[in-house]
Amino acid sequence: AETASGGELSRIALALAVVAGGETLVFDEIDAGIGGVTAHGVAEVLRRLAGRAQVLTITHLPQIASVADQHLRVEKVPGDPTVTRIEALDELERRAELERMLGGGDFVTPVTADERRT
Repeated sequence: AETASGGELSRIALALAVVAGGETLVFDEIDAGIGGVTAHGVAEVLRRLAGRAQVLTITHLPQIASVADQHLRVEKVPGDPTVTRIEALDELERRAELERMLGGGDFVTPVTADERRT
């Protein structure tokens, strides 16, 4: 870990899982330190791996989320105690979530120079 980057460690973990295998594989933020073309490559390996095992991936990258057969939204609900809500998304909700991950979701509209003057 002292000589490898986060992305390199992610790819090493994925390679080990592919070789060692198992019936269920869980990857918590396998996307750490990667992006772009590398993210697409990791997504493709995960997709192939899902052909022979159950793969559960926690990710923030749409490149990886988009190859999943099912998409779950995990949300923390503040309170005492804090509760975690998990819901399966239907196809329309999945598409909306992928769009949000790509930066196309609802955001606060930036204030224009004209609006700042008023």
